Amino acid sequence: MATQEYAIIVAGGKGSRMNSATPKQFMLLNGIPILIHTINAFFEYSDQIKIILVLPQNDIATWEGLCAKYRFKKPLQTTVGGTSRFESVKKGLAQIERENGLVAIHDGVRPLVSPDIIATSFKLAAVHQSAIAAVRLKESIRIINQDITKAVDRANYRLIQTPQTFALSLIKQAYEIKEEASLTDDASVAERAGYTISLFEGSYENIKVTTPEDIAVAEALLNYRKNKG
Repeated sequence: MATQEYAIIVAGGKGSRMNSATPKQFMLLNGIPILIHTINAFFEYSDQIKIILVLPQNDIATWEGLCAKYRFKKPLQTTVGGTSRFESVKKGLAQIERENGLVAIHDGVRPLVSPDIIATSFKLAAVHQSAIAAVRLKESIRIINQDITKAVDRANYRLIQTPQTFALSLIKQAYEIKEEASLTDDASVAERAGYTISLFEGSYENIKVTTPEDIAVAEALLNYRKNKG
């Protein structure tokens, strides 16, 4: 029997950095809400994947309206999140009754994730129990200590993305720890719970849409993909 694969898509963002009253996951990207692009990427990877969409209570009606407007009828489960990303992921995990399987946790505002990246995350998590998308730094970086700065070797650092994919039993157990402000993603939660984290090469195209210029970049990347074939 094939291993069941799940995806928890966390979409609790606001539009503050976008200077918009519209939550960023609902803003349009090439005429379609960002969140629909994100979900479609996972169904393009597999039509057998089970998706759990985590939204704030106040956004449920908006999402349902967008599904009707854009005739989006893909099968997924919607659940209400918490006041933090930690709580929202934990609530998403609670919707999965079984202990065996793999789950990818992904930001709702990373609409350009490719099916290949998703596939790699599941393949590696099946072996290593975790698979975290990450990319190398392109620019020089410095560490700041009050008024003193110091260059550090960028080869020793990675920018962390999603999906972050885990064995279900591992990440469910990890999310039993106490929430802290320093736990900014699922890898940090798993690491704090005592598990080893495995990274794999993500993609520079897998951007997180948080500011107005990100929309322009994402649209350019979508058009580039379309023209490339």
